[in-house]
Amino acid sequence: MSQITTLCDTLKQLLKARNITYKDLAQALDLSEANIKRIFSSQSFTLERLEQICGLLELSLSDLFLLNTQKEHRLTQLTQEQEEELIGDKKLLLVAVCARDGWSFSDMISHYQITEHECIRLLARLDKLKMLQLLPGNKYKLLIAQDFRWIPGGPLEQFMSRDVIVEFMEGDFSQEQAFRFYMRGSYSAASAAIIKNRLNQITQEAAALNQADAKLPLDKRQHLGLLLAMRPWELKMFEAMKR
Repeated sequence: MSQITTLCDTLKQLLKARNITYKDLAQALDLSEANIKRIFSSQSFTLERLEQICGLLELSLSDLFLLNTQKEHRLTQLTQEQEEELIGDKKLLLVAVCARDGWSFSDMISHYQITEHECIRLLARLDKLKMLQLLPGNKYKLLIAQDFRWIPGGPLEQFMSRDVIVEFMEGDFSQEQAFRFYMRGSYSAASAAIIKNRLNQITQEAAALNQADAKLPLDKRQHLGLLLAMRPWELKMFEAMKR
């Protein structure tokens, strides 16, 4: 895939994540919607046009190029060894999560009970695990994708199923930014494939937003949990009533 194609895909993902349609973009840039569609389909972006679109996304051109480069080279799945080491050390897991969310070294040690020496050591372990690249001045370059996937049935998935998801679902969903909805139905294979594709799109858009917001200070962000799930399933109480 060419660089301009991945750049175009990154732009589309960011626009979707910000809920900016082609029509909105056309109005903001004083162009017709057909013109905007042509620019994206032909991938004929000038630097001036890219800068205008970035302005709407509250990004600089360098931010966009950085996001695109990071998207191209980051790992999409951890190894068994990486997952096992993360689950075996709570502080290592915490620092890994903070790094994935773009926290600075000073954010980590000021927000959590981690000393400077501990944090350096933990970042060095993540570097050794090839999850990030430790740089001078306690900075780092993340090497895992925002929407990386767990190994099916692996250590992280077991931890998430056993501890994280149970705690998450038992929490308070009455807050303004909370949402919880469950729906069951009987679907064809084609419909199930459409739903799964839409869930994948939401996952990618949420990951893009998290990556774009990483440059904001911590007081402008808050922790949010997002759970997307679908599988063939029927309540045990219903199964017990089958003939």
